[in-house]
Amino acid sequence: MNLHEQLGALEAGVDQLIQAVVAPQAQNTPETGNENAPQEASADKSASAAKTAAEQTQTAEPQAGAAAEAAAPAAAAPLPTLEINRPAQNEITMTIGGQTVALRPEQIGKLIEELSNARASMTPEPPPGIPPGWRFVSTKNPVMAVQKQSNGDRLLVMRHTGHGWVPFTFSPDMVIQLYMMLTNK
Repeated sequence: MNLHEQLGALEAGVDQLIQAVVAPQAQNTPETGNENAPQEASADKSASAAKTAAEQTQTAEPQAGAAAEAAAPAAAAPLPTLEINRPAQNEITMTIGGQTVALRPEQIGKLIEELSNARASMTPEPPPGIPPGWRFVSTKNPVMAVQKQSNGDRLLVMRHTGHGWVPFTFSPDMVIQLYMMLTNK
């Protein structure tokens, strides 16, 4: 059930509650002479409200359907654009669909981590080669930690200044290849 359908159902439920409360009140109001004129006016208003509530209840479902139909073209509309700005050294602002959010370093780190974890499970994978014009920041002499795994693999975790802690797992053969690449003149 999409948001518009939920709103339609909620409106119908509210209308039914109004009808359940207002209709009995209208029936319990005595209709006598002029001394009860304010009560008659109140009863007329209650009856009118009950009638309106009943009419709204009868039309709520078609309205929910109409709202869902109106939402269908909106779903096909183009996605909102993403704008990223850097108003200060330790702040980035992201604007999506006219809504702007300012992010501090801790929040940016969390966003990078979440995006990285999500991207790792998506297809297609990043290109196998370095794309031309690719912009990057390299970290000279990063802090590293190495851990031997039970299957002989090595876990290498390196701290990048932009990405944070980045883990890599290498098989024994890959460790040899990496060593040869790093020591090759």
